[in-house]
Amino acid sequence: MLKFASVFIALALAGCSTGGRIAEQLNSTPNSGPCPVVGSVYDASRYVKFTDGDGRLYSDLAFTGEITDVRLYCRYTGEAPLVAEVEIDFAFGKGPKAGGNSHDYPYFVAVTRRNGKVLAKETFTTQAEFGRKTVTAKTELVNRISIPRADESISGVNFEIVVGFDLTQEQIEFNRNGNRFRLDAASE
Repeated sequence: MLKFASVFIALALAGCSTGGRIAEQLNSTPNSGPCPVVGSVYDASRYVKFTDGDGRLYSDLAFTGEITDVRLYCRYTGEAPLVAEVEIDFAFGKGPKAGGNSHDYPYFVAVTRRNGKVLAKETFTTQAEFGRKTVTAKTELVNRISIPRADESISGVNFEIVVGFDLTQEQIEFNRNGNRFRLDAASE
């Protein structure tokens, strides 16, 4: 895991929620500029876990996950730091080799400069509960993201906030090769 840069104060998981606190606190004073760009990293936006075999057959599938949407709310005026929160929508699936009715999915939130340099990255875990269902969805809220700005001329467009699953090298290669299993496809 990357060490946190001093320019990045904190990332903290607040739990499931919809409609962030920052969005509710916006008043008539406009931001000093636009919010950072937000999105999921393509190679890390899908999670597929197999238990046996070569990782290609549906019969060996344990769990799947997909980041389906990412929203950012931010606030900054004058020389104040940019404060933001990110809502992440997930869809989860349970395959025939699932070892239970719940699974922990690790994911990350990172703040980068627009040139791709990572300023800070933190990993979190969300748990999917399936019960009798084979698919489920969940929204996580990561708040208290604070990005100090050198002065009021530095706007949110100088930064990006990216999210993705914290994957093994094999899972990344699976995604890069265009392979895919989606247990939630029938629910769309």
